[in-house]
Amino acid sequence: QVQLVESGGGLVQPGESLRLACVASGSWRYINLMAWYRQAPGKGRDLVARITREGRTTYDDSVLGRFTISRDIAKDTVYLQMDSLKPEDTAIYYCNTNAYNYETGSLDYWGQGTQVTVSS
Repeated sequence: QVQLVESGGGLVQPGESLRLACVASGSWRYINLMAWYRQAPGKGRDLVARITREGRTTYDDSVLGRFTISRDIAKDTVYLQMDSLKPEDTAIYYCNTNAYNYETGSLDYWGQGTQVTVSS
């Protein structure tokens, strides 16, 4: 089982920056990937950025060049550095992982979300 806890959300003005963090705890053999999703009011949950076990990254076009996903393996933590924030970035941001262990195979896990609000 893996537990994910996000932090770092808040209220900022357009053009400012935030850094989200997601700390994983529990037990696993491998983390196959970690990702950030977001869900705006009345909208679905959309992929923002993803990083694989090998370190390959993927970004949604809407955040490419502004957001950076990174990880600290020693701290079991993934980050999302968000620069040049726009009002349309306003959403609840969720941490996601696909993790493998011998008992369950590969499973998806979700954090509780952290609110990011970009408004003037």
